[in-house]
Amino acid sequence: METLYFTTVNSPIGPLFLAASSQGLVALEFDARLRGQQTIRPNPRNVREEKTQIKFEESPEATQGYVAELDEYFAGRRRSFMFPLDLRGTDFQLACWRALLAIPYGETRTYADIARAVGKPQGFRAVGMANNRNPVAIVVPCHRVIASDGSLCGYGGGLDVKRKLLQLEGALSGVLAA
Repeated sequence: METLYFTTVNSPIGPLFLAASSQGLVALEFDARLRGQQTIRPNPRNVREEKTQIKFEESPEATQGYVAELDEYFAGRRRSFMFPLDLRGTDFQLACWRALLAIPYGETRTYADIARAVGKPQGFRAVGMANNRNPVAIVVPCHRVIASDGSLCGYGGGLDVKRKLLQLEGALSGVLAA
């Protein structure tokens, strides 16, 4: 049985849930999730939990390195994260998430840009779904993906949070700031 170490931390955009394996960060989720939004968090009322091969153990100590880098990011002192990631998804999702990781701090890309980057030029909707399933918010920067017309759209943490993250990174243009 695999153990995931977790903690919940406060941030300028609200509480964040972090979970890490021995390989790296597995999840960074907004505490306030939209209805139906996926989560890795254990649910004591979920009977299916008994069948999973994951045990959750609260451990601020095991997650402190991740929290420290997030604190530096929110303070404007970190532009990239150095800790390892343990991303889990389909091959297509992993390709999309790697493309997100390639978006530089302070810049944005469109869903169509990401679709082209993963070799599926007409797959912008599929890219949107992969972004929606991104288990490691902020670090795998799906907040840096915008609509083709330059407007903000679709973000699991809500558009206000997306706007705040882009503002922190200096990536807000006139259209995005509106």
